[in-house]
Amino acid sequence: MNREAVYETLKVDEGVVYEIYKDHLGFETFGVGHLIVEADPEHGQPVGTKVSEDRVKECFEVDLDVAINECKVLYNDFDSWPDEVQQILVNMMFNMGRTRLSKFKNFQAALEAKDWKKAAVEGRDSLWYKQVTNRAERLMKRLESL
Repeated sequence: MNREAVYETLKVDEGVVYEIYKDHLGFETFGVGHLIVEADPEHGQPVGTKVSEDRVKECFEVDLDVAINECKVLYNDFDSWPDEVQQILVNMMFNMGRTRLSKFKNFQAALEAKDWKKAAVEGRDSLWYKQVTNRAERLMKRLESL
């Protein structure tokens, strides 16, 4: 999978912030939606503390690996699907997590049938689509174009 393409897309969809901030749930975060955990050197640093571009990229790579692995758990054929499909699913996983994405049963069935157009229809038929319409529509257009 083209990891750099995923990074560039997620910088648009998630945003990228080079300092510690509180996300919409009040959790300390930085970079491309990286939730600060106890093991991070940034843990306990005040909101507004600057974070280098290298550190943001380092954390993104770890978070990306988690999203890819979660996709492999959820979708048995993930590795055999086109790179574009993998990028779209990793983006969705990054946004929702496995618990929420696993509830997209009709979407998953269409993916398993390699019916990308049907999967795009099913992706649009979701609360997620209503919540993040611009992002979701960009992803579903990419999926249906395959």
